[in-house]
Amino acid sequence: MTRAYFVTGTDTEIGKTTVAAGLLHAARNAGLSTAAAKPVASGCVRSEQGLRNEDALALLGECSLALGYEEVNPLAFEPAIAPHLAAREAGVRLDVAALRAPVQAILGKGADFTLVEGAGGWRVPLAGRETLSDLVIALRLPVILVVGVRLGCINQAVLTAEAIARDGLQLAGWVGNLVDPQTSRLEDNLATLAERLPAPCLGQVPRLAQPLPAAVAEYLDLAALGLTL
Repeated sequence: MTRAYFVTGTDTEIGKTTVAAGLLHAARNAGLSTAAAKPVASGCVRSEQGLRNEDALALLGECSLALGYEEVNPLAFEPAIAPHLAAREAGVRLDVAALRAPVQAILGKGADFTLVEGAGGWRVPLAGRETLSDLVIALRLPVILVVGVRLGCINQAVLTAEAIARDGLQLAGWVGNLVDPQTSRLEDNLATLAERLPAPCLGQVPRLAQPLPAAVAEYLDLAALGLTL
């Protein structure tokens, strides 16, 4: 069994990495081998080893395969700005051609469960008229959508699901991640998402004081993906 998915979100800063790391942890607990990629990341920090991104490091920490940082995050930029702007400032052409080969290399490792995490939402710009969704189309990956649960999330989630479908890709599942604990009518909002999103819910993650992968994994269900656990 080899399964790979692209993880996108309804917006930036809604917990894509928190959920992705939790899914990888759940897969490891189930005895599956794991690998991950964060093909492009901005907001990186300089270290003795080079630029490092907190999200990419979190994913790398949940990979059971022996992977180097540059394999997981081949394009890293220091400014905490949109990746296409950071790449432009660095003199790097950020397009599907630059991202496809390193992601294919990770997919080629043959892990039982592989996640490729995007940056921001579904239509994050790359160079020219390309967007990050064009990479997913090129790789033909099914998609896991992380919904940042807060006011307005239903509209964002449904629009993202519609865009994924228009691109000819499968929405394999979604996860509700509570980013605003003051969300009014929380259960009603979650029920509406379940009614309107054309994919199974893989879990609903509450606001956690320490959202470590092991804690997040407790709220996730890989069986909903049809994996043999």
